[in-house]
Amino acid sequence: MVADQTQVQSMSITAEDQHGDPVEIDGIGIPIVVGSDEIAALLAAYDPNASASPTAADSRVIARVIMDSLKLYIEGP
Repeated sequence: MVADQTQVQSMSITAEDQHGDPVEIDGIGIPIVVGSDEIAALLAAYDPNASASPTAADSRVIARVIMDSLKLYIEGP
């Protein structure tokens, strides 16, 4: 799992959330690419009804991709 650092950018969106409610937000868009070889394992280990899912290890990997992207975007290389 990696972020495409060349395409991180400020943006505004108007969309719907997972419940169909309207959302308007100004923020930073981060394109994240999940490798084809990672998808099955991530989904097999994920239970949307369990508050402890995904695992701490999986959550940490996802969070670090996002946080590293934000840090690089805001602070530069």
